[in-house]
Amino acid sequence: MASFGIWVLTIFLVFQSGYGFYLPGSYPHKYKVGDPLSVKVNSLTSIDTEMPFGYYSLPFCKPAEGVKDSAENLGELLMGDRIENSPYRFKMYTNETLIFLCQSGKLSADEFKLLKERIDEMYQVNLILDNLPAIRYTVKEGFVSRWTGYPIGVKFQDMYYVFNHLKFKVLVHKYEETNVARVMGTGDAVDVFPSGGKGGSDVPGYMVVGFEVIPCSVMHNGNVVKDLKMYDKYPSEIKCDTTTVTVPIKEGEPIVFTYEVAFEESDIKWPSRWDAYLKMEGSKVHWFSILNSLMVITFLAGIVLVIFLRTVRRDLTRYEELDKEAQAQMNEELSGWKLVVGDVFRAPSHPALLCIMVGDGV
Repeated sequence: MASFGIWVLTIFLVFQSGYGFYLPGSYPHKYKVGDPLSVKVNSLTSIDTEMPFGYYSLPFCKPAEGVKDSAENLGELLMGDRIENSPYRFKMYTNETLIFLCQSGKLSADEFKLLKERIDEMYQVNLILDNLPAIRYTVKEGFVSRWTGYPIGVKFQDMYYVFNHLKFKVLVHKYEETNVARVMGTGDAVDVFPSGGKGGSDVPGYMVVGFEVIPCSVMHNGNVVKDLKMYDKYPSEIKCDTTTVTVPIKEGEPIVFTYEVAFEESDIKWPSRWDAYLKMEGSKVHWFSILNSLMVITFLAGIVLVIFLRTVRRDLTRYEELDKEAQAQMNEELSGWKLVVGDVFRAPSHPALLCIMVGDGV
């Protein structure tokens, strides 16, 4: 009886935990002008290799409050993403330029070597804003390509250059007083969007519908930034030119990081904000990863098949032995007079001949 009660309690706890699991990003979020927006960082990924690395494994700027793991939804957990907070901070619909982020420490020999390896392996930095990955546009021979993330740096004439200035553009769509429950297909979204009064006096808000980034390599004056703190105004103009690189990484020298952000109102509706990510060009099929997965699956399937065959064969042998023992035992029980007990009342094949021979005394 006690075990039955434990099982019932366990089932109720399972249903309760399933009911309480919430998927972040399922509903649109409305931000007022000036509301803080936090950018998150994901694992460093490469278009050539399959091994991801943590963002802070390289000498990038860290948040003032420390690195913290962000709450992930079920899909992110299954994909193995490692999402953490970042030092990049925005304010809704507030353009900011010349923002000093930090100056890294002097690059050690190991950090310098690691940076060069990550650049050679074409690793990308992946940023996230309001559950939207940062997207980068490139133009080559009149053809526009879309990429998620931006490269750590580039190699040019045996020199390695790092992208230390980021130019962000956030696309926002003005929130309209519509029936959100009808748009989302559920009444739960009403809790996310507090409706205004009949007079429409509610404070206007915006939804993030796009997140773009342009990486640049900009030379900074180390003497100028040594007295600056995070988010201070950089004292001189920063020109973000994507066609030139000016910051070669050198062992024993620090790297200065800066950024700027601009907001732009867009006609893109919130349900359509993922359309740009469905038109990615230049994606590469990782045949090595596919073949590796197939080999692992085949190997594991072979092991399971061998174990299964051995188990079945052993069971069949046991069943055959049991049948033989049962047959032998049955034969022992039918020995002697028991073998002819059924012939006593059976007529012979030639009854007349048998009677003559018995009567003659043969």
